[in-house]
Amino acid sequence: MTVPDTMRAVRITAHGGTEVLEHTEVSVPRPGENEVLVRVSAVALNNTDLWTRQGAYGLPEDPDALAGWRGPIDFPRIQGADVAGEVVAVGDGVDAALIGTRVVVDPAIYDGDGPDAHPVGLMGSERDGGYAQYATAPSTHVHDVTGSPLVDEQLASLPTAYGTALGMIERGRLREGETALVSGASGGVGLAAVQLARAKGAHVIAISSGSKIEAVREAGAHEVMDRGGDVTQQLREVAPEGVDVVLDVVAGDLLTEGLPLVREGGRWVVAGALGGYAINVDVRRLYLHNIQIIGSSMHTRAHFEQLMDMARTAQIEPMVAKTYPLAEAAQAQDELERREHVGKILLRP
Repeated sequence: MTVPDTMRAVRITAHGGTEVLEHTEVSVPRPGENEVLVRVSAVALNNTDLWTRQGAYGLPEDPDALAGWRGPIDFPRIQGADVAGEVVAVGDGVDAALIGTRVVVDPAIYDGDGPDAHPVGLMGSERDGGYAQYATAPSTHVHDVTGSPLVDEQLASLPTAYGTALGMIERGRLREGETALVSGASGGVGLAAVQLARAKGAHVIAISSGSKIEAVREAGAHEVMDRGGDVTQQLREVAPEGVDVVLDVVAGDLLTEGLPLVREGGRWVVAGALGGYAINVDVRRLYLHNIQIIGSSMHTRAHFEQLMDMARTAQIEPMVAKTYPLAEAAQAQDELERREHVGKILLRP
């Protein structure tokens, strides 16, 4: 296909509210050496979009500083980490046979070349992302999903939410037959964790709100507790012997109060702080019971390849809540922030 010179894109020009989202016409990026150009068919929204726009990540030396995922943002920045689409052009050093391939883009920027390298940057934060008609990506980051029965919106739902959830599960060494507790289970990462933990053969206990409990149960949770009640008491009732692994995007009081309910040798994996980043922990519960608290940020290359294998055969089917046109990115982010939905919200550039 012929690639145009300009495209529509949504970018942020500063940290702030949705008023900093600018729907505009910009030049189509050209793929550099070892890069490809992807025509974006769908891009999913994530909490990272909100927090990057707001500058809510802070800095190691100043937790209250305005910053993106891994530091200051180079404005203007096109948002959007989760891209599904078609390769339409390649840069030097890339096989032209990739053109026409249906792909999902791994949005992570890694600190090394190995399969277990750590993510230290993200599309839509440290480089331009997919809130646009076209986006560039390293050729090693595009994964061929041409034969997948999943629709583009489902494929675009996978990278950040499901990649993060799979990273939590793998780092937490969740095994078949173990009991897993999932917090924030109606959100993107939480719902992904429910589905993936169930696919692993775990007994899944989820925490959600009253209006979303049935949807979380339908996603695969064996038990769903209402976060509006006493969660620790509910957990004692549904899992009197405790849990093996906690997949947590909430932290805050949940970690403080729930840690004594983790079994001997259990693992508490944290990938978010919706409930607050400052916690109090009785360290005696850790060393006396060989419990581990594990930080988990997104996925590794190995995790992402595993996720793409699942996508190619539709072992996991993401739930799509709503799709917006690109021009309504601000409305889409507003809806995401209200957290009244179950499943992923997407844009169709």
